[in-house]
Amino acid sequence: MNEDKYLGKVTSYPQKYSPEILIPVPRHLNRKDYNIKENNLPFTGYDTWHAYELSFLTEKGLPVVGLLKLVYPSDSTFLVESKSFKLYLNSFNMERYGKTPAEGLEIVLSTIRYDLNQTLKTNVTTHFFQGDESQSHFDFDDFEILENSEVAVSSDFKNYTETPELLAQSEDLKKTIKVATHLLRSNCKVTHQPDWGSAYIHLKGNQIPDKISLLKYIVSVRNENHFHEEICEMIYKRLMDIFSPQELMVTCIYTRRGGIDICPARASRTDLLPKFLISPGVLTKKLLRQ
Repeated sequence: MNEDKYLGKVTSYPQKYSPEILIPVPRHLNRKDYNIKENNLPFTGYDTWHAYELSFLTEKGLPVVGLLKLVYPSDSTFLVESKSFKLYLNSFNMERYGKTPAEGLEIVLSTIRYDLNQTLKTNVTTHFFQGDESQSHFDFDDFEILENSEVAVSSDFKNYTETPELLAQSEDLKKTIKVATHLLRSNCKVTHQPDWGSAYIHLKGNQIPDKISLLKYIVSVRNENHFHEEICEMIYKRLMDIFSPQELMVTCIYTRRGGIDICPARASRTDLLPKFLISPGVLTKKLLRQ
């Protein structure tokens, strides 16, 4: 395992294009801890990345800058270690591509897709945004924010390592919940630095979680040391195992760190996934900490 090759270490930025710097992390290493079977995944989903540090030069030396959005499926063999990807993107900074920005961009995006496809053994889609782009799209307008309730304010929170036993069945006769919290916090698997985010959960079934118990469970993730994708899958699997819902979607929107934000989404059916977030050509509304 070399997922800690760059994380938590002082690293020189590459001065030339360096695809060898990319580090793949096998997904199965974390999934086996939660009995998630690679040959029979209990979800479909995507990992969406927004990278703010992609830039290169044209052949005449004009810098091209913008926002790279990339999306790849959760059934890929690997995920990419984030610092290696940051260093990889910065390896384009002083390289020259194309007579025009558009020509250079076509070369660079094609190169990035090829390198990631080879590294992750999957199909990565990309889009590059320049200038003022609309960010009016949002998948989660009708989700209830759990910590805004009076019950949440008056409740005791005591658990800060992942405690699925906190999840209790609701006595409410409703069969569907669409809830969110901006209190998601976990830690980097390697450096243990805090990662902040928001979790969005849609669940439909004969058993649904009590909302405060669900909030307490999300808060209990506070001291867990996992990558973003692993946190999302852990929450999904706990809810699936305990409540056996007919429909389940979990999306985690993490705060930008190191010029990148990572937003994994998992669902029991494709149509439950956040359609704007997983669309490469669409920029969605940013949350407060993004």
